[in-house]
Amino acid sequence: MKKIILPVAYCLLFICFFSCVPASKFQDEKAKRENCEKELANYKSSSQSLETQLNELKDKMTDAEKRLSGLQKDTSILGSTYRNLTSKYDKLNDVNGNILDKYNKLLTGSASESQKLSGQLSSTQDQLQKKQDDLKQLQIELDKKKTDLDALTAELKKREDRVKELEDVLKQKDEAVNALKKKVSDALTGFEGKGLTVTQKNGKVYVSLEESLLFQSGKWAVEPKGVEVLKKLAKVLETNTDINVMVEGHTDDVTMKGLGDVKDNWDLSAVRATSVVKIIMQNSTTDPKRLTAAGRSQFFPLDDAKTKEARAKNRRTEIILTPKLDELLKVLETN
Repeated sequence: MKKIILPVAYCLLFICFFSCVPASKFQDEKAKRENCEKELANYKSSSQSLETQLNELKDKMTDAEKRLSGLQKDTSILGSTYRNLTSKYDKLNDVNGNILDKYNKLLTGSASESQKLSGQLSSTQDQLQKKQDDLKQLQIELDKKKTDLDALTAELKKREDRVKELEDVLKQKDEAVNALKKKVSDALTGFEGKGLTVTQKNGKVYVSLEESLLFQSGKWAVEPKGVEVLKKLAKVLETNTDINVMVEGHTDDVTMKGLGDVKDNWDLSAVRATSVVKIIMQNSTTDPKRLTAAGRSQFFPLDDAKTKEARAKNRRTEIILTPKLDELLKVLETN
């Protein structure tokens, strides 16, 4: 702005200085003056243009200052952020360094651990192989045992079939014994409870006759009442040919005084049993091969008491009826 004002002032001073000069000079001066005015006008115009430019520059400068301030703030923020990031980076770098150290240590340890694990793995594989070998051996033994078991199972099945067959035979024998007892009881109905009992045990039928029903004391000849009983029984035995008959004579423990060939209780028990067998044979067609006479003397008492009643109970004749076991023996022989 000062540069524009100074030329104008010089022009004014120049005009005043040369106002008193001659006309030609005046004209020259006037021309110069006009030139000066034109220049002044041009300067003014230039001055205005420059002022306009100056204002624009001021505005731009203000805007630039604002932007500079913003940039400074941004720079400050970025600087702070950079410092924070740098700090974090340094920390991360330290952490990374620690991690690398640990990783290297782990690698070193892993190599040792891997070698250890490799040894353990090798040992485990050896053990596993041994187990597999043992398992194969066990499988072989198991197969053999299974074969043996199959054979035993077949044998057991065969035995079960045999047992079933035997059970069937025994069941038939039990049924036969039950039927026989009923026949005997029916035949001797009038005598049961009167010195005679009919019982069933161990698959046999026992007909027990007291001495008073068959014999006089110390005698072996059968009394008529006894003969009647034995005749009825003989008819039952005659029609049941699959029954074996055992006649046992029993005495008490009183010593017998000998009479002829019968000298003691052994003789008496045996001869009494023989007398019963003979009456059965005389009064039926029973096969003698089915009959057996035995003397038991006093050695199988029913009552061990030394009383009159006990001794009377022990003096008895037992006829034991046993179903033949031919079928059972056949089953056993086939097995």
